[in-house]
Amino acid sequence: MKISTTIKFNSPDAPDVAKKVALSLKPDNLTNMETEISEEQAIITIRTEKISSMIATVDDLLMNAKIAEDIISEVEDENDL
Repeated sequence: MKISTTIKFNSPDAPDVAKKVALSLKPDNLTNMETEISEEQAIITIRTEKISSMIATVDDLLMNAKIAEDIISEVEDENDL
């Protein structure tokens, strides 16, 4: 059985951040992952056969997304100085 999930990164206040986070994660995409970036949001779709693989992948992805967001915010804050 194939299962899939879609994660959407929306950032109405800073749409650039959602794009930057998704682009920073894209090099780590496995063959069962796709990243789409539009003007308003970034969408990552994951397909797998095992729920345990899905949970592990989503957990890793969200942890890395948080780290990417923190780094982007830090760099942008430094640039404002």
